Amino acid sequence: MAVFSITGDIDPFLHVSLKRGETLYCESDAMVTMDSTLELKGKMKGGLAGALMRTFANGESFFQQHIEATRGDGECLLAPTLPGAMAIVDCGAQQYKLGDGAFVAATSGIDLRVRTQSLGNALFAQSGGFFITETSGTGQVAIAGFGAMRVLDVTPDKEVIIDNAHVVCWDAALRHDITVGTSRGGLLGGLVNSQFSGEGMVIRFSGRGKVYVCSRNRTAFQRWLLPAQGQ
Repeated sequence: MAVFSITGDIDPFLHVSLKRGETLYCESDAMVTMDSTLELKGKMKGGLAGALMRTFANGESFFQQHIEATRGDGECLLAPTLPGAMAIVDCGAQQYKLGDGAFVAATSGIDLRVRTQSLGNALFAQSGGFFITETSGTGQVAIAGFGAMRVLDVTPDKEVIIDNAHVVCWDAALRHDITVGTSRGGLLGGLVNSQFSGEGMVIRFSGRGKVYVCSRNRTAFQRWLLPAQGQ
């Protein structure tokens, strides 16, 4: 199996070592450099339907990059689109759900399956609309967050509430419910207050498992950046 490691403190690389015959797949344009023993191919993992579902669910590219050690052992460096931290999650006993833009790369034993989610979560979360990506199989997945990343532990006696724009990845065994960031005036009143106060949608996680969060809000950064570009 390909070996993942993270190198560098600021905007790190994902370093991957492959033995001859091993394969990994990654988000389009993730490859930075690779040895000449490796071969890069663009593929629709899961076929046309799977590629379309992943594109709608997590904003991933239609084609993914597959890197295979066809001519011998080799190494490559990968990097996510946005600046920030990366983490490697082990899948098998635990599986994970991925937020928008979190996926960087996965070993060949991992499959990313698109599943439907509840109407409420679909309407209000930035987690794939009516669809959400969940891992299956055994291996490793590299994820990226915008800014710094931290792992939070959720236990039955300690629920966690997180602004949905900061959620990167979470244990699939956890229950997650979407609500507004303010409780004033019910759902409709909360939505209105949310717009005026700057409070957004939040996700309440319960059960037992881990949640990966990032320090930066991609949507807020885009709003800040676009007016700046127009000046």
